[in-house]
Amino acid sequence: MRAMAYETYGGTEVLTETRLPMPKVAPGEVLVRVKCASVNPVDWKIMSGGLDGLMDVMYPVVPGWDVSGTVERLGIDAPEFAEGDEVFAYARKDYVHGGTFAEFVSVPVRALARKPASLGWAEAAAVPLAGLTAYQVLTRLGTGKDDTVLIHGAAGGVGSFAVQIARSLGARVIGTASPRNHDRVRELGAEPVEYGDGLADRVRALAPDGPTVVADFVGGVLAVTRDVLHPDGRHASIADHTVTGAGGAWMWVRPVGSDLAELGRLADSGQLTVPIAKTFPLTELAAAFELSQGGHTAGKIVIEL
Repeated sequence: MRAMAYETYGGTEVLTETRLPMPKVAPGEVLVRVKCASVNPVDWKIMSGGLDGLMDVMYPVVPGWDVSGTVERLGIDAPEFAEGDEVFAYARKDYVHGGTFAEFVSVPVRALARKPASLGWAEAAAVPLAGLTAYQVLTRLGTGKDDTVLIHGAAGGVGSFAVQIARSLGARVIGTASPRNHDRVRELGAEPVEYGDGLADRVRALAPDGPTVVADFVGGVLAVTRDVLHPDGRHASIADHTVTGAGGAWMWVRPVGSDLAELGRLADSGQLTVPIAKTFPLTELAAAFELSQGGHTAGKIVIEL
């Protein structure tokens, strides 16, 4: 099969188009024919060696964890799906090796869900990692209709999902963003506030009693969170492990198919939109990574096969 892979840590120069054997399909897995795979910053951070202390790597590495496609073949004991099913997944394995920037990828059924009918292949591939991150943070914090939620980084890839998910849970949402993104944050359903000096005062002006839930998707904001959080509030971060010393939760997204199915339901009910910034062919993965590294895209970057 065709794939983009690398044999050593480095920048985009280590990526090469190559031919690899078809993935083995273990019991409880399915083989997915990839339609689209989306880019996440973790993809190039792993490639640079940034997570070497966290995850084992087996070369050659095909990067990528987000995918949409069709079920090509079933492994033993995978009755939940059938050949030809349209699916999407956060296809993270227990070690870094066979990812989604390839023609085929094997995926555990526990990570799979059926593709929402309302989303195209590109939009479906853009949901899993970022959408699950937002969903799992908010649901673990028990977000509901009585909450006021402060989202740090509301215009970002994860934050934009979090705004919509929090609104679907019935919460009021305040979101930090640069002024140029305030209209976008309003469209998603949040009240925007500018980040930077004076942020705590601006949040208190909107929520004098303090937000009851704070979700940090950017890091470096713990002091503000502690300053504005309601006395009985809950908070979590995906970017700052020191929150655990301040009563918060430090979280990492899990591949859970049932959670992904719920995101699909939100999409099909019109409560979750998925903006696409740009699409690239498989052979231009390096350019897609470089665009992601720039950090200024409004929407997800997707590889189409």
